[in-house]
Amino acid sequence: MDYKLFGRTGVYVSPLVLGCMMFGQKTDVEDTCKIIDHAIGEGINFLDTADVYGKGASEEFVGEALQRNGKRNNVFLATKVNGRMSDKPNDIGTSRHHIVQGLEDSLRRLQVDHIDLYQLHRPNPHIAIDETLRAMDDLVSSGKVRYIGTSNFGSWQVVESLWASEKLGLNRFVSEQSPFNLADRRAEREHLPMCQTYSTAFIPWSPLAAGGLTGKYTRSAQQASGTRFGDETDPGKLKRFSNGVMDIADGLVPIAEAHNATVAQIALAWVAAQPGVTAPIAGPRTLEQLIDNLGALDVELTQEDFDRIDELAPPGTNVADYYEASFEPNAHRF
Repeated sequence: MDYKLFGRTGVYVSPLVLGCMMFGQKTDVEDTCKIIDHAIGEGINFLDTADVYGKGASEEFVGEALQRNGKRNNVFLATKVNGRMSDKPNDIGTSRHHIVQGLEDSLRRLQVDHIDLYQLHRPNPHIAIDETLRAMDDLVSSGKVRYIGTSNFGSWQVVESLWASEKLGLNRFVSEQSPFNLADRRAEREHLPMCQTYSTAFIPWSPLAAGGLTGKYTRSAQQASGTRFGDETDPGKLKRFSNGVMDIADGLVPIAEAHNATVAQIALAWVAAQPGVTAPIAGPRTLEQLIDNLGALDVELTQEDFDRIDELAPPGTNVADYYEASFEPNAHRF
């Protein structure tokens, strides 16, 4: 496996991140352990979860898996803070109060003494970035956090935070996690160039457009029983399922056939190959899905493939809304 530098940290991470959002929600603890064990066995060393996934259940399952296999020191472990964790008024956001308490809760659930990458899950317009950065800096100084990062920040928000870190002499964010896939390529407009300019690692989420680019869906999301869209009722998420997404998935079929690969592997390999991308986050629900995702690492797309894909999904365009998370007025609320 060809490991990649994680921004300017000097840390080497696998070219695919194991996203843990399904664990504790649609994946039980036994299957979670099997998936994590298989991923580590295949060379994956980067696990990404969040406190809000299953209201802590994902972290608990990941922690249990790492306790059972004894491989905690083999992985770069990432989690996030910001989402509402209870009905208490301060159990949300990026205030010092919530960040410090959130970290302690995450450490307990994960059964570890430190987090390798602690990320802000959303930007919070109600809290000054220097207030948040000072809290994160203290956590790094304490040894409970090794690196800090952002998720779903706008480009200007990342740059503002870097400016504040330099001005105040604080630890800077080393990574950004935002959506990027063939159904939504808007990150190419300025987000990816921004990450390259400031040596910020970029770890895109939903590289398969929540399953829309796997080739398993029909034209009606509701016909896809047992899949993420098929079981979805949130209108905001269902709107990401569109004929445009299906057109792209259909167009990937001949490319997949030429490589003896699946449509999902082609879509994932494309994201991983883009300039500025460190490693895409694949969030399997089952071991079979993980095995298919890992197959993307063996796909070598040609220039002809890239040109054909650009015809299907032109650079910087979108047929679904993923990148909107950075700009919603209430994006900090869950």
